[in-house]
Amino acid sequence: MLNKLKALSQEYSRTFWLIILGMFIDNLGGMLIFPFFGLYITSKYSVGMTEVGVLFSIFAVTGVFGSLIGGALADKFGRKVIIIFGLVISAGSSLMLAFAPNLNFIYFAGFIVGLFGNMAGPAHQAMIADVLPEDKRADGFGILRVAANLAVVIGPAIGGLLAAKGYTLLFIIDVITSFITAVIIFMFVPETKPILKPETGQGQGQEETFLESFAGYLKVTKDRLYMVFILGSLLMVLAYMQMNTSLPVFLRDVHGIPDRGYGLLLSLNASMVVLFQFWITRRIKRFHPLKIMAWGMVIYALGFSMYGFVSTFWLFITAMVIITIAEMLVTPTGQAIVAKLSPEDMRGRYMAVFGFSWTIPTAVGPLAAGLIMDNYNPNWVWYASGIIMLMSASIFARLHMKAAERFASVNGDTAISSPDAVSS
Repeated sequence: MLNKLKALSQEYSRTFWLIILGMFIDNLGGMLIFPFFGLYITSKYSVGMTEVGVLFSIFAVTGVFGSLIGGALADKFGRKVIIIFGLVISAGSSLMLAFAPNLNFIYFAGFIVGLFGNMAGPAHQAMIADVLPEDKRADGFGILRVAANLAVVIGPAIGGLLAAKGYTLLFIIDVITSFITAVIIFMFVPETKPILKPETGQGQGQEETFLESFAGYLKVTKDRLYMVFILGSLLMVLAYMQMNTSLPVFLRDVHGIPDRGYGLLLSLNASMVVLFQFWITRRIKRFHPLKIMAWGMVIYALGFSMYGFVSTFWLFITAMVIITIAEMLVTPTGQAIVAKLSPEDMRGRYMAVFGFSWTIPTAVGPLAAGLIMDNYNPNWVWYASGIIMLMSASIFARLHMKAAERFASVNGDTAISSPDAVSS
């Protein structure tokens, strides 16, 4: 085992491992808070899930603009400075959330978090894609998920213990981890933005202006195949995010499951990823990535819809196991697809548009789920999640039938075609 770990570490650069370390530390701080955020808001301010949904909508709507600006800035000025800026803003916003005097101030803090905190997202993803050779990207994103989920294993367990004594300490620890990550990136991680060759027409002395970089989003939206892929991803996230926003409140209010029960489910999810993600990623390479995406959506549909039909804890555990299997198939595959389809000089902007598949569902999903849970049968959150996952499966299956040759290049099977080669 030690020899295998040593061999694995030598497959990737020092820069890659430093990025992974920084992301792990930052995720660890975030996972002290995020799983319990809905519980924090509903208990401290005596409100329902509708108000929590409004807050997530504020996060998401402002996050769309923050991500757009951040993607253009990452392509213009580089990844490093944008990541550090995002980490510092994240730390400040955690303090605002911790010491907010009322719910209206929380909404204001949500505006700051969404606008400035999301600026670093495209730069993070672009930096990982920059340092990984094409044939290592799926595996590399798999390692990233292992590190992120190791934080999920540890974070909620610690957060659950500390939350019993109050939430303020959780936010303070998140501030500390953000600053530690910023120091690692600043001192040890070099800038990874590719240096464009003169023959591209944008060599030294021919850099884009910021307005030209921002206008490049029009070029991304004309990549019709990519935009259809984004639509399928958006639907997937719309259902998936209910696991982190609606599920803890649903289990508590409908089935009487205490906070530690949800923490156990989340730890199970993360532990499975830590143990099996890299093994699975390496063994699905021979399959077409869009087939993996489509079948992953079908498995997701089964797992999420189960929460609307079952009522015992061991079946909740079974549903989480099914969801996690789908997650291990889909997430690194989707990230590798995006990295492959992104031109080097537009990688930050492509990553920003990919971020819409998270920010838009964040604006809609929790609010819609909150309205259902507060006014109708709460089980419909999970019935709808299953239906939405099947819709996403049909999109990926259709893409496979119409554009297999472009996506096949993710696994190194064929050369990539131009964005306009295949219509949606």
